[in-house]
Amino acid sequence: MNKVIATVIATIMTLNVMAQQKIVQTAGRQQLGEFAPEFAHLNDDILFGEVWSRNDLLSLRDRSLITVTALVAQGITDTSLLHHLQNAKNNGITRTEIAEAITHVAFYAGWPKAWAAFRLAKEVWTDNEVADDDAMAEYQRTIFFPIGEPNTAYAKYFTGRSFLAPVSKAQVPFVNVTFEPGCRNNWHIHHAAKGGGQMLVGVGGRGWYQEEGKPAQEILPGTVIHIPANVKHWHGAAADSWFSHLAFEVLGEDTSTEWLAPVTDTEYSALK
Repeated sequence: MNKVIATVIATIMTLNVMAQQKIVQTAGRQQLGEFAPEFAHLNDDILFGEVWSRNDLLSLRDRSLITVTALVAQGITDTSLLHHLQNAKNNGITRTEIAEAITHVAFYAGWPKAWAAFRLAKEVWTDNEVADDDAMAEYQRTIFFPIGEPNTAYAKYFTGRSFLAPVSKAQVPFVNVTFEPGCRNNWHIHHAAKGGGQMLVGVGGRGWYQEEGKPAQEILPGTVIHIPANVKHWHGAAADSWFSHLAFEVLGEDTSTEWLAPVTDTEYSALK
C-alpha cells in the first residue's frame, strides 16, 4: 500500500510540473530597465512572473486567447499584438481558431480592428498550417484519449511538437502524450537507486521506442513498453504517423530524469 501511495504522490508531482510552468520575462528590463525600472519590474515579475505563471488555474492557451482578444478590442495592433499572437500559436492556438476568434471579436470591437489584427496573424500562421490543423483534428477522431495541450514545459527536450493530456489524477495518475509525425523526445534516463523506470502503453498511431545499443521497437495501439530504470532510451512518433501513448511512472527511490542529446536525423531516418 505504501508503494502505491508513493507512486501516486510521485506522479502527481510530475503532473503538477507539467501543468504549471513558470514564465520568465525580461522584455521590461531590457527595454525600460533604466528609464522605468518599477514598470519593468511589474511587467516582468508580476504580470508574467505571477499572473501568467498561474497556468495551473488557467492554461497558457486560454490566457493567450484572452490577451489577444483584449488587445484587438482596444485597437492595439503594433508589435505587442504580434508578440502575443506568436505566444498564442506557441501555446496551441491553431490558425483556424485564431481566424475564428478575430472574426468573432470583429462584431464587438470593430471591423477595422479585425482587419489590422488579421494582417499580423497572417505573419504568424502560414498557409501550410491549415493541413497540419486538419491532420491533427482527423487524428483526434481516431483515438479515445484527448490530445491535450502543447507540451510547452518540456518542449526543449523534444524534436517537433508534442502534447500532454492528464487522464487521471487519482489512485494511479497518468497522462496521454501525443507526438506529431516525426516528433520524438531526446535520449534520456530515468534514474533510480531502487525500482523506478516508466511504462508506456500505445493508444494511437505508430511510434518507436529504443534503448541505447538495441534495435528500435515499433509501438502500436495496445503495445506495452516496460522501461527499466537507469537505461538510456528515447520514444516518439514514426515519420509518417501521429502517435500517442499513456505514460506511467514506476515507483522508485531517489528517482530523477536526466535529459540528454536529441535523437539525430541520421539515427531517426534509419528507422523504417
